Amino acid sequence: MNVHESEKLAGMLEARGFLQTDDQTEADVIAINTCCIRQNAENRALGNLGYIKKIKEQNPSLIVCVFGCMTQAKGAAQELKERCPFINIIFGTHNLYKFDEYLTRAQNGEKILEISETEDADKKEKEPVKRTSGVNAWVNIMYGCDNYCTYCIVPFVRGRERSREPEKILDEVKKILASGYKEITLLGQNVNSYKAVDKEGNAIDFAKLLEQIAVLPYKFRVRFMTSHPKDLSDDVIKTIAEHPNLPDYFHLPVQSGSDHVLKLMNRKYTAEHYLNRVETIRKYMPDAGFSSDIMVGFPGESEQDFEDTLTLIEKVKYHNLFMFIYSPRKGTKAAEMDGQIEKSVVDPRFKRLLDLQAKIGNQLAEAVVGKEVEVLCDTYDEKTDTYRGKTTNGKIVSFKSDTNLYGQFVLLKITSSKNSNLLGEIV
Repeated sequence: MNVHESEKLAGMLEARGFLQTDDQTEADVIAINTCCIRQNAENRALGNLGYIKKIKEQNPSLIVCVFGCMTQAKGAAQELKERCPFINIIFGTHNLYKFDEYLTRAQNGEKILEISETEDADKKEKEPVKRTSGVNAWVNIMYGCDNYCTYCIVPFVRGRERSREPEKILDEVKKILASGYKEITLLGQNVNSYKAVDKEGNAIDFAKLLEQIAVLPYKFRVRFMTSHPKDLSDDVIKTIAEHPNLPDYFHLPVQSGSDHVLKLMNRKYTAEHYLNRVETIRKYMPDAGFSSDIMVGFPGESEQDFEDTLTLIEKVKYHNLFMFIYSPRKGTKAAEMDGQIEKSVVDPRFKRLLDLQAKIGNQLAEAVVGKEVEVLCDTYDEKTDTYRGKTTNGKIVSFKSDTNLYGQFVLLKITSSKNSNLLGEIV
């Protein structure tokens, strides 16, 4: 989501004649898009601002802009203004469409701080985009979140769920595909809860939206993030199984394998329900790949709770795991909970989690050796003269080619695996 919003801001700058530079000392405008889901993200933003302050001292005409989730949090924008008075523009998640106006005002010497509690959906739809993600194009299908997990700040900085009109989504996807993109990633805090009504009055849920996109007459793939396990329906699973260009790869964040911890997190499902979703997916797509988010050290997590998480991971066998140590976020219920866990307890658990996932990743990689797979080539490493591509179920394969295959679909035979990495050759 943050990458795509940065693309929108870059699109506005490009429309005004600005060019991108990799040298910050050459810049006329520097904009930092912030995240606040973990403390480390805020620390990085503040660290970057310390460096930018020195650049601004050498170039007083430099316009510095800070926006996004960190600034949207209650009281954060005013605190940032007082801490970093050299910043010219501060705005929140609902004000991105006004950046062009803010920039003009800043160029005329005005300091701007504007945080809106609601957004203007019509104006938000008109933001230009400078796409920067290679063969992939991001497409918002919804904004905000209604789940209020106790560790998460997102509903407080992104607002309640709002689904885009299906016609607008389809129009955007068609234009993207016509311009040559080979992969579409649909974005929402919880795409499975997408609900809208089309112009004919028909109810459109996520399964129907996926089907409408999948039948478009192009060679392409569709991905989406993020799925909430409580809302993943059989209809979505069946729709994906019916269309080859829909991914048999599911990022399905579980966070914990313990019902006790899941209840504390307000996740609204049990480990049994989650495993049922995995089992149903594999019923229709036996080779489906899975990734997930796992949080270690949530307040009140016992040793048995952690063991339950390891057990779930061994049952699912994830291709990829995004593993985090719990970080308290001011303004969330979890930050005020009893049972905050000491680092000396969390660190050994995290190490065990890393070791288990490394073992599973190696096993899954070895099992693919000798098979043929189709990848979408999305990376070229000039240093090693090596291409990389992803299979539909999320495996990354490295391979050599005498011709430029970037952006192409390529049939490969997996020749070997090293750790969890796959090597292949063109068939």
